[in-house]
Amino acid sequence: MTSAERYRLVLSHKEPDRIPMRDDFWGSTIDAWKSEGYPPDGKGVWEYFGFDGWAGIGAHLWFRDNEKEYDVAIRNKANWEEFKHLYKYCDARVDFDGAIRTYESCQKNDIFLVYGGGALGFDLWQNRIGIKHFLESMIDDPEWIKELFMANVDLNIAIVEEITARGVQFDAAMFYDDLGYKTGPFFSLRMYREQLFPAHKKLCDFLHSKKMKVILHSCGGIRPLMPMLIEAGFDCFEPLEVKAGMDLVELKKSFGEVVTFMGGIDVRAMAHPDPKVIENEIKTKIPVAMKNGGYIFHSDHSVPHNVSFKQYEYTIELVKKYGTYK
Repeated sequence: MTSAERYRLVLSHKEPDRIPMRDDFWGSTIDAWKSEGYPPDGKGVWEYFGFDGWAGIGAHLWFRDNEKEYDVAIRNKANWEEFKHLYKYCDARVDFDGAIRTYESCQKNDIFLVYGGGALGFDLWQNRIGIKHFLESMIDDPEWIKELFMANVDLNIAIVEEITARGVQFDAAMFYDDLGYKTGPFFSLRMYREQLFPAHKKLCDFLHSKKMKVILHSCGGIRPLMPMLIEAGFDCFEPLEVKAGMDLVELKKSFGEVVTFMGGIDVRAMAHPDPKVIENEIKTKIPVAMKNGGYIFHSDHSVPHNVSFKQYEYTIELVKKYGTYK
């Protein structure tokens, strides 16, 4: 079975031969592993561990025109009003020749193809504007905030329209919108419903019209937002940060019939000196999460450098052991 087949099946809540596997790593982790002898055969990390590959097509999503990208600092509404004419679609945002080559390669080799929309909504703008001022603006000037959220969504929609008009067919799209910290969301459920939900829903509705699944990366404790995120149309959630209260087993029982989960395996268990700790983590979570499809292996965050190469090798052995369908 190909990697693309595994992803497509679990995202449709069907069971493949085994769960798909993918992960992310700190740069310092790979550097530390090299001192331990990784990789012993010269392979890259995804190939060495047998991860299920996918390819991505992205775009330039900051302020630009067909001539160049601008180093614009958006610190307040006045900055936005001055430069928002540069936050529109233009052909220079996409390498169409490269996109078509990637698509043709994916078709030939049955590789899962993802539109990489990068940072989205809250995560995008609070990083550019500054979280304190942004959160204050969500209270003081919600109409401006809603305009920012929708402008980002409209730009992504225009880009996907242009790429697909050239014959490219995506399996999914993946976006990054960190909505929580260790104890819960950054803002109230009412604020999400009124300000960000309309943009999320518009984006998901459009992508679904293109037969694409929508994957959301959101760190932190987003459990209170889950019902509305699902209503907005997100099909898969990653990375399910354990230390922020994201419980893979509970999430599967509560929402597993309608969405797919990617992650939820505690990196602290991977780093624990007793190998029984990571085995207990995996054997109590993966068999539950993988039932009837709907689960992709991933750590609950990028793998840090305190997880040794041998510890991670053992982790993957366990994933294959407990993540194979009978």
